[in-house]
Amino acid sequence: MKKVIYRNIAIVTAIFIVTFSIMMITNYFQVQGGSPLETEIMETLKQLHGANANNHALQEQIRQLDLLSRKAYFIRYDRLMTGVHILLGTLAVFFICARGYFAGYKNIPDKDIDPVDEWVIKTKARKYMVWGVSGIAATALIFVFLTSPYLKTTRPKPVEQEIAVYDAGFTGYEEVAATDTASESPQQETTTTETTTEDAETPAAEAPPQPAAQRVNHNAFRGNNSNGVSSARNIPTRWDLAAGTNIAWKKVVPRVGMSSPVINGNKVFITGADEQARELYCFDLYTGELLWTLAAANIPGSPAAMPVDLYYPSILAASTVATNGTHVAAIFATGDIICADMDGNRVWARNFGLPDNQHGYASSLLTFGNLLIVQYDNRPNPRVMALDIATGAERWSRPRVERCGLSWASPIIAFVNNTPILVLIGCPGITAYNPNTGEQLWRVEALSGEPGASAASANGIVFAATEYAKLVAINGADGTVLWDDNFFLPDTSSPVATRDFVIIAPPYGVVVAYDAQTGEILKEHELVGGFYSSPMVVDGKIYIINQNGRVYIFTADTEFRLIESFDTGEKTEATPAFTDGKIIVRTDKYLYCVTAN
Repeated sequence: MKKVIYRNIAIVTAIFIVTFSIMMITNYFQVQGGSPLETEIMETLKQLHGANANNHALQEQIRQLDLLSRKAYFIRYDRLMTGVHILLGTLAVFFICARGYFAGYKNIPDKDIDPVDEWVIKTKARKYMVWGVSGIAATALIFVFLTSPYLKTTRPKPVEQEIAVYDAGFTGYEEVAATDTASESPQQETTTTETTTEDAETPAAEAPPQPAAQRVNHNAFRGNNSNGVSSARNIPTRWDLAAGTNIAWKKVVPRVGMSSPVINGNKVFITGADEQARELYCFDLYTGELLWTLAAANIPGSPAAMPVDLYYPSILAASTVATNGTHVAAIFATGDIICADMDGNRVWARNFGLPDNQHGYASSLLTFGNLLIVQYDNRPNPRVMALDIATGAERWSRPRVERCGLSWASPIIAFVNNTPILVLIGCPGITAYNPNTGEQLWRVEALSGEPGASAASANGIVFAATEYAKLVAINGADGTVLWDDNFFLPDTSSPVATRDFVIIAPPYGVVVAYDAQTGEILKEHELVGGFYSSPMVVDGKIYIINQNGRVYIFTADTEFRLIESFDTGEKTEATPAFTDGKIIVRTDKYLYCVTAN
């Protein structure tokens, strides 16, 4: 009786596997025909949209079709992974039942048996069935891999005309407390440790004599606490890079990199690297003069050769530096970390081991008082550490238990009931720690894939999102999930939040505002080009630059209105740094300063 059950289950699962595999192979050829956003119908709708800007009924219909098509594009790929899990599970059942049925059979017994049994227990038939089913399933999995979005180099482009939709409003811009204090860094030096690279030919503003140190610092990736919110004021909303309008200076960065600029006092910090060297740079905020350069060299354990098999050289310097005003630290894709004083003197250096991942190390550093927080989600030995920034001594270290072991997100400090918590994004966990001790406070497993976007927080709520997974809002006090949504999701651009809303910038050219309390989509703008740079909330506005260098500035109020939109002509993937009256922007080749004066 048991043999009959095994046989029947094996036959049913074999039929299912063959049928399901054919469906998945057919899906591959359907996907190759183009995304639902690139059909002739959608192109026609785009043209109708541009020609009928005042026809609100038609605009609404086009918007609904565009959103449905966009959602279908991403849901289709999500279903592929579900199909893989179903296929693998069914295969496992088939093999178990086939093995249970064939156990003990080597030759056909000398008695009358069921014709089905007679066929399936013959040696060749047995092999044909097992290998045939396995081969078809393996072929289906190969086609699923070829259909995977991770192999795609382009993303669907949305309707190019900007559309502001949903009339539900915000409840106001969250005023940022000006907690930054005057910089205590030493007076800037005028002597450089290395000669500067030839500068671009742009108008250079004369530095005022003995300028006072800026009161608002931008000490890490996305500002203080790496939360995407700055208390800087008097920020310009228009500049022309080609004509030099509102441009104080523009300098060539000696070596390439994707790290974002950092500002402390009158100094700007950034990193660059190639196969020859990894370097930390310090520029003068007012003149753009390269004050000093510090190379990450002669570090015990540092690899002899650079990991040049990475997709592009700039990933060697993808992590943004962090400073506390007395020391500045930088980390590179080789696992090397260096720390200098504000005059460029090396204080300490060490190597954490060469990161083992397919995209290179990209998590940025973070300072918390005199602690330097390092998120090292890499194979082997993934961990989060707190180092004494003055000495490099390890104050605490905690292993990371993420299933995939890899993350390119960066740590942030969130404030919950006026208490700081350290939040890290992994796969699948969003984890909160006590930044002073490393004690784990709570953990929520809600993500999947390859996290590249960092968390955001406001009003005691932590927001985390990653592409092909979901956006989730978490009560920072106890780790309770408040709401989640999977409609609009970022790739590497991190969300930013205020008391009333959270902003998401996906890689396909949309900027969306969610209600922070309910998860309702409040408003959206469909733009041209995708985003790697993260949005920043500054001076009552939201600043974001797309990959092609187009700047978008929105009001951070109930209207979420587009204030300005203009091209800089420079490919931009780094997130700008802000201080009173100034913006520091890094492009593919340059570092430039926008000024309000």
